[in-house]
Amino acid sequence: MAITTQNIFEPYTFTSGLSVKNRILMAPMTTSSSDPNGDVTEDELIYYKRRAESGLGAVITACAHVEPLGVGFPDPLGADSDERIVSLTRLATSIQDGGAKAILQLYHAGRMSNEDLLKGEQPVGPSAVPAPRPNAAVPREMTEEEIEATIAAFGEAARRAIQAGFDGVEIHGANTYLIQQFFSPHSNVRTDKWGGDVTARMAFPIAVIRSIQQAVAEYAEKPFVVGYRISPEEREEPGITMDDTLKFLEAIADEGIDYIHASVGKFFGGSIREEDNRSRVEMIQQHIGNRVPVIGVGGLQTLKQVKEALEVTPLVSLGHALIMDPDWLAKVKKSRDEEIFQAIHLSKKEQLDIPENLWNMVTKAPGWFRIEE
Repeated sequence: MAITTQNIFEPYTFTSGLSVKNRILMAPMTTSSSDPNGDVTEDELIYYKRRAESGLGAVITACAHVEPLGVGFPDPLGADSDERIVSLTRLATSIQDGGAKAILQLYHAGRMSNEDLLKGEQPVGPSAVPAPRPNAAVPREMTEEEIEATIAAFGEAARRAIQAGFDGVEIHGANTYLIQQFFSPHSNVRTDKWGGDVTARMAFPIAVIRSIQQAVAEYAEKPFVVGYRISPEEREEPGITMDDTLKFLEAIADEGIDYIHASVGKFFGGSIREEDNRSRVEMIQQHIGNRVPVIGVGGLQTLKQVKEALEVTPLVSLGHALIMDPDWLAKVKKSRDEEIFQAIHLSKKEQLDIPENLWNMVTKAPGWFRIEE
C-alpha cells in the first residue's frame, strides 16, 4: 500500500508501551555544544526544543558518554555522573515541552578518542589495535575489571536518564565506537570470554543491554524504551559483515530490545564491503522487522524520500534534514513541503537555532551539506 502524508502522522506504540504520535524521529547528531564539564547549554536546549516543536514523534539526542574515558568529542554531552542529572533533566524537559518524546543516546568512544579529549589519558578499547585512520591512537586493552565497570556505567547512565525524566535511551552500538569495537573482528582480538568468534564477540553489547534493562526494571515508573543503533558493516578486513550483523540482530531481538536503529549513509544504499547493491536497511527489516521495529535513516530529505522509506520500515529518523530545516515536519503537515529547505542557508542563520559550534561544523564540513546564501 502506498504511503500517504496522512500515514506519516499515525501513532506508533513500542513493546514497552511508549507511544509516539507519528512515524518521524530526529536522528542523534553530535553538536559539540555542551559545557566542557558535560552539561547541556542554553543554545542546545533551544536547538532541541525548536525541532521538537515541529511535531516530531521523538527526538534522539546527541550521544552522551557514560564515563570520563568515553568522551569522543570536544564540548560533549555527559551522562557519566549524578552531577549531570540536573543538566539531563533540563534536556529532557526542553524536548518534551516541545511536544516530542525524549530519548537519550548513550555511548563510549573507546579507541575513537584521543589523549587531548581525555586530558592526557590513553584511550581504551577491547584490544590494543588502533582505528584504521590517520594519526589514530593505540588504545590500551581494557582489563576484565574495566569491562565490567563500563557495563555497569551504561546501567548507571540509564538510571540517570530515567531520573531525569527521559522516555527512553538508545544504545549507540554503531559508528565504530566502543560497543561496535567489541563486536568487530578488526578491533577485538581478545582470547578471553569477551572475544573470539562472532557469537563470543556479542558478549559485551549484550551485557550492556542487560545492564540497562536492569536499571529500567528497577527505576522506571512509566513506559521507557531501550533502542539499539547498529552499523551493519565495516570496510576493514577483517571487519563486520552483513552475515555477522544478521546473526547479531537475532541475539538482540532475544534480549527484548524495543527497536533497531540502522546507521547507514543512504537508506537505499548497498554494501560498503562488496559488490552488493541491496539496501542494508531493507535487509535488516526483512530479517528482523517481524520481531523488532526498525527505524530507517540515511540521506532522507524530501517528503517523497520519506514516503519511500516508510514503505520499508515503520519509522524513520531525519538528521541533516532537521538541521537544514527545523520546521520540516510542520511544513509537511501544512502541505507546504515544497518550501522545505534543501540546503544550509547562511542568510537564515538566526532562524535555524543552531548552536554556534554546530553551525561552524556544518558550514565548514566538505560535502556534508549544500551551502547557499
